[in-house]
Amino acid sequence: MLVSIFNDVIGPVMRGPSSSHCAAALRIGRLARDLMEGQFDDCLVEFDRAGSLPTTHDSQGSDMGLFGGLLGWEATDERLPGSMQTLADSGVRIRIETIDAGDPHPNTYRLTLAGPQGSISLDAISTGGGMIEVIRLDGFPVAVGGDAFTTLLWAQGGAEGGATALRDELSAREEIDAVLLHERPSDTTVLFEIRSMAALPAPLVAEVRSRPGVMRVRELAPVLPILSRHDAAVPFSTAAELLARDGAGARALWQLGIEYEMARGGLDAATVEAMMVEIVRILRRSIAAGIAGTTYADRVLGWQSGGFDDALRQGKLLDGGALNRAILYVTALMEVKSSMGVIVAMPTAGACAALPGVVIALAEGMELGEVEMARAFLAAGLVGAFIASAWTFAAEVGGCQAEGGAASAMAAAALVGLAGGTAERSLAAASMALQNMIGLICDPIANRVEAPCLGKNVSAAANALASANMALAGFDPVIPLDEVIETARRVAGQMPRELRCTALGGLSITPTSLAIEARLASARSGCGSGGCGCH
Repeated sequence: MLVSIFNDVIGPVMRGPSSSHCAAALRIGRLARDLMEGQFDDCLVEFDRAGSLPTTHDSQGSDMGLFGGLLGWEATDERLPGSMQTLADSGVRIRIETIDAGDPHPNTYRLTLAGPQGSISLDAISTGGGMIEVIRLDGFPVAVGGDAFTTLLWAQGGAEGGATALRDELSAREEIDAVLLHERPSDTTVLFEIRSMAALPAPLVAEVRSRPGVMRVRELAPVLPILSRHDAAVPFSTAAELLARDGAGARALWQLGIEYEMARGGLDAATVEAMMVEIVRILRRSIAAGIAGTTYADRVLGWQSGGFDDALRQGKLLDGGALNRAILYVTALMEVKSSMGVIVAMPTAGACAALPGVVIALAEGMELGEVEMARAFLAAGLVGAFIASAWTFAAEVGGCQAEGGAASAMAAAALVGLAGGTAERSLAAASMALQNMIGLICDPIANRVEAPCLGKNVSAAANALASANMALAGFDPVIPLDEVIETARRVAGQMPRELRCTALGGLSITPTSLAIEARLASARSGCGSGGCGCH
C-alpha cells in the first residue's frame, strides 16, 4: 500500500489516547464486524504475551476502539469509552486472553468471532498512526488494509482449474480493480480477495454467490479515507527523489505535497486542499475546547492549559515569544486527547499536539489564514510520507523518536513553508529536527499517554521552531533527511523492548508511576457501569 498523507500521516480524526491502540483497533473491529455481517454473540480477543498489548490494551484504549468498531461506530463517536459495556449489554460474550503466540509484531490482535452463521478468525496488526493490516483470515495469509471495497469469497477446489478460471473471469470485470487468490496448506479451500473502488453491484455479488462450490461471501467496506488503486503511483517516495525531480526550485513543499496526494488518491488539487482545511478547522475547535477546560476521571494530569493561558495574558511568564503560544496550544490539544475529545493524529495520537500546536500558533501570529495553515500541513504531510514509506510511526516498534521525532521533523518543514522557504530548506529543517530526537524512548507514566508525552510534544514543537529558523538562516543539516530516517530506523532496532512503549522501562516503572497506575486502576474498578467517565 502506497503511503497517503491523509491515510497514514495527517489523520485519523479520532477520540482516545493512542492512534495505534484506539483508531487502529476500531478499524480492525469494523472489518471484523463486516466479516460477520454484524451477527455474532461470542468474541475472543488474544494478545501475545511478548507484545505491547497485554499491558496497554485497557489503559491506552485498545478495548475501547476494538469494541467500538465491532459495534460499527466511528472513531469520533462520543460513546466510545463505554463501548465494551455496550457490546456486553447487547448479549455478546467477551473474553480477553494473553497467550504465548510468538507474534513478530508487538501490536497484533487475534480475534475469533462466532454467531448464528458460524465463526471467523483473523489476525491483524496496528502498524502505527491508526494504520492496520489484516494478515491472516481463517488460516489464509492475506493483506487487507481497509483501503478498498473488499469482497471475500470462500470456495471449494484447489488454486488450479476452476478457481484460477474464476479469478481470471472476475479480474476482467470493469468494476473490479484486482483479484487475489489465497490458499492454505490445511485443505483445498481457496479464498478470493476481490478489491474494487466502489461496492460491487448487487447482481454481480448475487451471481458470484450462486456459483458451484462457493461457500461464503463477505463484503467489507473501506475504513480509510483514501482508497488504493492497484495501478496507483506517486511522483516520489523519498526526499532524494523529490530533490532530484524538483531541486530547490520555485515550488514550495506544500505544492509538492498536493502533487503527491493527487497522484496517490486520484484527487484534484482543490479537493486535497479543501480536505486539509477541514482538518485545520477541527484542530482549531479542539484547541479552543482545551483552553476552555476539560474534565475526565481516568487521567494523570488535570486541566493546566487554562492556568498557562492566564499566566501568559498577565505577563507572568518568561518572554518566549511565539513559543509560549505554541506551548499553550500543544497543552490544550493534549488535554483534549486525554479527556476523550476529538483530536487529529499527526502523525499519531501520542504525538498529536506538537505539529498543529506550533504551526497554528505561529500562523496566527503571522496573521495567516486557514488555507496557509492547511498548506503548511500538506508540507508536513509529505515529510511524514517519506518517514512512513521507509520506517514507522509506531512507538512500539521505534520508540518515541518514531512519534515525537517524526512530528517535530514534520513541523519544522511546515514552519519553513509558513515563512516562504523553499522545499530544499524545508527538508533541511526536517533533517535537523529529527537528528535532535534520535534515540528518544517511549515510557508513558501510569500506562497513560499523557506524561511525559506532554513535555515531549512541547519539546518537539520547540525543536521544530529552532530547526526551522536555523534552516531559514542557511544552516547546513549535514546529513540528508533520508539518511536520518534510516538512522532512526536502525537505532530503533537496537533499542531494548523495554524502551519501546511497553510500559516496562524508563519513567513508566518509577515508584510514583506505579502508584498512580494503581490509584487509577482502583478508581476504574469502583466505577461499575462506567458512568464516571472512566470506561
